[in-house]
Amino acid sequence: MDRTIDALALALEKLLGAALIVAVAINFVNAVGRYVLGTTFLSADEVQIYIMVYIAFLGAAVATWRRAHLRMDVLVQRLPKSAQRVLAGAELVLVLVLAGLVLYVSSQYVAQMASIDARS
Repeated sequence: MDRTIDALALALEKLLGAALIVAVAINFVNAVGRYVLGTTFLSADEVQIYIMVYIAFLGAAVATWRRAHLRMDVLVQRLPKSAQRVLAGAELVLVLVLAGLVLYVSSQYVAQMASIDARS
């Protein structure tokens, strides 16, 4: 299973790199269009924003899988293994609670935007 997810993470990493190149190209073309031609592509800014959001979230997933995310564990490494396991469990619970809170607040926001028929 780990090899499959490693392969998926590598493919996703390459896709995210290509997406970043596309976002930069869109930005360049849009800037040239704005300053040279006096016009821009319709929705180019929105496409760039969506690309960057996907890069951030999917990149975070890849970094987490590879355990390459930033972590302050200087003190944790000095604890005994049993205490490290307890702390890891507490960390997992805290992250799940925080993710649930973000999901709840986000769903409230989405419901509010849907009630006023806002669209992107």
